[in-house]
Amino acid sequence: MIDQLEAAGFPPLWELPLDQARAGGALFGAMDQPPPVASVEDRVIPGPAGDLPVRIYTPDAAGPRPVFTYFHGGGFVFCSIESHDGTCRRLANATGAVVVSVEYRLAPECPFPAATDDCYAATVWSHEHAEELGADAGQLAIAGDSAGGNLAAVVAQMARDRGGPPIAFQALIYPVIDGACDTPSYTENAEGYFLERQAMQWFWDQYLGPDGKCDDPLASPNRASDLSGLPPAIVITAEYDPLRDEGEAYARALEAAGVPVTMRRYDGMIHGFVSMPMLFPEADEAMEGIGSALHAAFATR
Repeated sequence: MIDQLEAAGFPPLWELPLDQARAGGALFGAMDQPPPVASVEDRVIPGPAGDLPVRIYTPDAAGPRPVFTYFHGGGFVFCSIESHDGTCRRLANATGAVVVSVEYRLAPECPFPAATDDCYAATVWSHEHAEELGADAGQLAIAGDSAGGNLAAVVAQMARDRGGPPIAFQALIYPVIDGACDTPSYTENAEGYFLERQAMQWFWDQYLGPDGKCDDPLASPNRASDLSGLPPAIVITAEYDPLRDEGEAYARALEAAGVPVTMRRYDGMIHGFVSMPMLFPEADEAMEGIGSALHAAFATR
């Protein structure tokens, strides 16, 4: 895959006009072959800045089911519920949960904390409307990949600190955890492995804006002073990913704070592999792992 991308000669996304860069980011979703689910519904729910589009996936599983609120990746700048359609279908089928995929506002037009506010509002809505969705409000979960993993980790902290909704599980897929971009994996995997260090620094610049600071725990969730009382988690990382070390460090910090954690590094994989099952069979294995961790977390409640 990397050889093919290099042969195609695509310029770095951060050197392109924003609309062209976003079109390039959407190509990876277009390459997918989304599996069927029992039903898919596009809706608009109230958001903190107006209408907030969501896409709801209902699997062919007996209810009441868990309900996942899902936040797509894309560096806070790219991608959409459309690009992650296949990912959310697989998540619904692997977990037997209703999945509510959120079209949160993107940077740089809507910088931090717009995305966190949207994702928290959608999680509140999912909890309040769980019965309507054929789901169990007591089995509320959140998930996200990359930038969406950051948003999931942040929403878990927001829900704890704001007294709800009662999130029972979080799935963080190669999450963006810290804006410093200074871990050893950023050096080891700085170039040549799909997601590059310079791209992540550019994403953070777009997300935080000229006056933003990455030490805010609602931007960098590992900067929170207290990680106790957060929901059980699964943290998935990839060996050849600049984000590997910060995701694993966050998993260890959660564990040290008394949070039950399943941590799984996928050796040989690059960032984004879970959304590319047509290239990497490990993607399906990761989804099955999320399902197993979800059901294990609910079984111990």
